[in-house]
Amino acid sequence: MALHPISRSQVTAIGSYVPERVLDNHDLEQMVDTQEEWIVKRTGIHERRMAKTEQHTSDLCIEAVEDMVKRHPGLELQDIDMILVATSTPDFPFPSVACMLQDRFSIDRCGALDVSAACAGFVYALNLADALVTAGQCRKVLVVGGETLSKVTDYTDRTTCILFGDGAGAALVEREERTPGFIHSTSGTDGSAGIHVYRTGLSDHLNGVKLKDNGKIVQDGRAVFRLAVRTLSEEIPRFLSEAGRSVEEIDWFVPHSANLRIIDSVCEKIGLPTERIWFSGERYGNTSAASIPLALCQGIDTGKIREGDMVLLSGFGSGFTHAHTLLRWGF
Repeated sequence: MALHPISRSQVTAIGSYVPERVLDNHDLEQMVDTQEEWIVKRTGIHERRMAKTEQHTSDLCIEAVEDMVKRHPGLELQDIDMILVATSTPDFPFPSVACMLQDRFSIDRCGALDVSAACAGFVYALNLADALVTAGQCRKVLVVGGETLSKVTDYTDRTTCILFGDGAGAALVEREERTPGFIHSTSGTDGSAGIHVYRTGLSDHLNGVKLKDNGKIVQDGRAVFRLAVRTLSEEIPRFLSEAGRSVEEIDWFVPHSANLRIIDSVCEKIGLPTERIWFSGERYGNTSAASIPLALCQGIDTGKIREGDMVLLSGFGSGFTHAHTLLRWGF
């Protein structure tokens, strides 16, 4: 589904946070039958961060918002109209993490909503924020992607435990009519592929299939790899064509940092040089909804993502969900 209204918003601030504890590949060698060289070759991941037992997704999200405030002196939170939190690992089924952030920062008369779109969640939430601002329902929307995937990872399953880590990222979307930053957005879903990545909840059946019911992440890595590469290789050129843009115009590609082999394969198929990729997975692993804002912060901190750059964000994850946003970076 493509969204075509002329945008009236811009990303004006960003922040991030990861827990202190590091779980590197050598640590995993002591836990399961795996090798550091194999993990790096297959995924591009060297280490990931782990939340403390008492740390939950809301705690990481709060830290990311506080980092955003530190990065942007004078930034005000009290006039935020809506909080959107993308997460698959909320502290509770309800209340939402977004409600917890509203309480923590004492933001009056503010809407609050969690967005559940797995690893595409941050881009979905960012697109929703742009739509709310463009439609005139909000002037200022806080978008946060946060996960504590370590709490739902099976550390006896060597096919999944090498992948996931914890972290959070935040962005502010504000009304900006003269130089809006959102050029084009789209989203899509293939619900029949949800069976390939799941975590059981109230039900342990999906599409008539009895699921592995341990409350942990279960993934068919080969199926996910094929689906992600095929979907992104088809959708990104279509998306850029709808936007009236070409691959050559993209300064930076910031995909969900699931697996570097997926991203390299997609870039090869669509003709995008891998030097233009920002990948947060090397240091943080697959942080689902947090991976894109973490990568954006890396690009900004190195001084490489600059004002005026054309930045393509692409999220893809369980569902099977995917979402894309083309931004003219504004700060």
